[in-house]
Amino acid sequence: MYPYQIASWTGFLSVAAGVAATLTGLIFVAVSINLSRVLEFPPLADRAAESILQMFGALIVSMCVLLPGQSRLVLGVELAIAGLIFWVLQTLLQYRSYNREYPRPIISIALSQLSAVTLLVAGISLAIGTFGGLYWLAAGVILSVTVGVSNAWVLLVEILR
Repeated sequence: MYPYQIASWTGFLSVAAGVAATLTGLIFVAVSINLSRVLEFPPLADRAAESILQMFGALIVSMCVLLPGQSRLVLGVELAIAGLIFWVLQTLLQYRSYNREYPRPIISIALSQLSAVTLLVAGISLAIGTFGGLYWLAAGVILSVTVGVSNAWVLLVEILR
């Protein structure tokens, strides 16, 4: 069954790793171009860090799955631990950057949280062999890229308005 056959996912995850690495570079460029503006508003620095974490998370989990010879259980544990770590780090960055004067759209926060939680669910699901397996990973990677691109737009374009 495809959700639990790791080898079936190499094409998708190879592309995902490349996209995540490229978008990480875009975020670094966006921040460096607008560094003075980002530093004027401290919550934006945390949002930039969160964006990089989103892309880094997608890159790391994609690369973990691409490692050859791993059992479903071992990979599931790796993904669950990675998802938990990324969720904790994102939550800390979001908490730290909370600003009552300039609230961040709740959809942005929710999608960011959901992207990390789906990685955690993917790991658990893969390890136990039920409930969707790597389809959760695909959802998490796609959400991570979506949130990362959205935040890159804010850091590159919206910050100048």
